[in-house]
Parts: sequence; structure tokens; C-alpha cells
Amino acid sequence: MRVGNLPQTVWKRSILKQLNKNRDGAQEKFLFRPSIEECCTAMRVSETDAVITAAASVSGDSVCTGTYGIIRAVNDLRLRGAEVAGVSISLTLPETVEEVQIKEMISCMEEISEELHAAIMQINAEVNPAVCRAMVHATAYGVIHANKDGFSIPGAGGAAAGQDLVLCGYTGLEGTLRILDEREEELGQRFVPAFLRQMKEKNIFLVFPDIGDMAERYNITAVHQVQSGGIFAALWELAEASGIGMHVDLSKMNICQETVELCEFYRLNPYMMTSAGCALLASSDGNALVDALEAVGTRATRLGVATAGNARVITSGEEERYLDRPAQDELMRWYSEQMRS
Repeated sequence: MRVGNLPQTVWKRSILKQLNKNRDGAQEKFLFRPSIEECCTAMRVSETDAVITAAASVSGDSVCTGTYGIIRAVNDLRLRGAEVAGVSISLTLPETVEEVQIKEMISCMEEISEELHAAIMQINAEVNPAVCRAMVHATAYGVIHANKDGFSIPGAGGAAAGQDLVLCGYTGLEGTLRILDEREEELGQRFVPAFLRQMKEKNIFLVFPDIGDMAERYNITAVHQVQSGGIFAALWELAEASGIGMHVDLSKMNICQETVELCEFYRLNPYMMTSAGCALLASSDGNALVDALEAVGTRATRLGVATAGNARVITSGEEERYLDRPAQDELMRWYSEQMRS
């Protein structure tokens, strides 16, 4: 089996079909159904409140690895308009780990949690001979309040034909920063120090205003953070979850020059690389939404439009092609190659 997320057909055939559809009516409490596209779970706890969680797993050799799991999980909640309460962490460490590395890892995670105003509530840690690098599982917890129409939480499956597709954040930036964390010395032999400093200054925190207010004002009906498989996978997942086609422009996808340079050096495709902090939104007024996002410091662009039917078209200049099913994430492929070398 390829590394990274399971292929959609495998997930649906071997996971979804095995799940009990309704266990003693408990499913009525949950506001999201299990799906490969949706990363959040929300449970109604009263007529006015629901608890929402999002989980993320990351692995790597850098002491900063855990920060990306926290950022990804917290961003998923913020995208849905949740009040983020905190984060719990589970660490699985290789036998080669030293105590000083553990202290640095926790320090990095505590620092990012403070910046995101999401306290670390619990950390479980174990050393396991089955792993060769640190694995961090982060779960973010938050609260959603009902509005006059009940609970309307945007997810991956709410886009409709005719809506604009908006991208906020930068394609491939998470993968860029994680490779830099792992291979700064090697990259220093290829790039000048000023270039690496610029790369380090890039930010993958999702700067977002009150999504509840924006969702109503710009009719945002679908949100999806770009994760494993990159922007190409995220577009496919949003289309599958919503039952739509799309027509998008490759040249509109925000990408940093640092990402371009690093991907050329390692022969990676930035459009197929994990991109936490980058999100897709479906809106009835994409241009106005872009202006609103830019006004609060989020880089945003209108990628294209959702269409009826199943055709998922990407244009690049005069060239036109169809979007493929999600492929292996490029960061995961890079990790595999590094382990074999």
C-alpha cells in the first residue's frame, strides 16, 4: 500500500462499509457523518451547543514536528467557526530519542499553542520500538453555538454549482517548512542564508475572522483545509463530498517562490504536497470574500467556479486537463526516499 492517506476506493470499501450506520440512535447526536473528506466530528450536547473536535497526525525527525499537527487541527476548528478550547497530544517516540529532544519538542508545541490561544490540556508519551521517527497525534477541541436555524457548520460537502471557489493561504507551504526543518544544513549548501531566512518567516497560521459572520454574509457553504495530497487532492475531495464538477485556473493558486525553488531542488510537485494553513471555500460572492480575507491579512484568490456534472477541469494558459484522483502526498514520498537513501 502506498504511504499517506488511504486511496478513496480502499477507504470506502474497507472502512466505511464496516461501520455500524446507527448504533442505538447515537448517530443522531453527531453533526457530521464519517467520510474520507471530512476531518471534524461534532456532537450536540444541548439545544444550543455542540462540541467539535479535529485530529491530525504528523511524523518527522525535527523537534518542530508537533507544531504542524497542532496548527492543522486548530485550523480545522477555526475554519468552521468554533471557539477553540484546547489541544490534547499523543507522542509515540523512537528508542533513539533523548530527553533533551523531548523537552525541545514540548517547548515548540507549547509556544505554538500559546500563539493560537489553544492550551495543551493533556500529553501522553511513549517510546515504541515499532517507530523510527517521532509521531505526533494532536486533537483540538472546541464549541459551536447554534444560530436561529440550528447548527449550520460548514464542511467539505456543501458546495453547489455556480458558486465561486476561493483559496486562502499558500499551496505547498507546510511541506516546504517541514522539509526546511529537517534539511536546513543541506539546503544551506544550495541556497544563500537570506533565502532560508525568508522561508522561515513564512506563516501557515490561518488568519481568519469570525467564520459565522462571514459564512452568512458571503454564503460560504463549504470549507476544506488543504492537507495530504495538496491542493489537487483537496479540490477532488471537495468535489466528491459536494457532488459537483469545477473549472479552476492553475495560475491562480497562490504559491511562494521559496516553495517553487525547494520543490525544484528535490523534484517535488508543490500542488500535491500537504498544505495546512491553506483552505478552499465555496462562496456565492467569491470576489467580495477575497477582498474581506485580504483585509484581515489572509492571502486569498478566486480559483474558479463549481459546475454541475462531474467534469473537474484545470486550465493553465491555453492548456486544459482533467483533475485526477488524489495521488501520493509529495512530502510522504520525500520521506520515503530519504529513509531509503
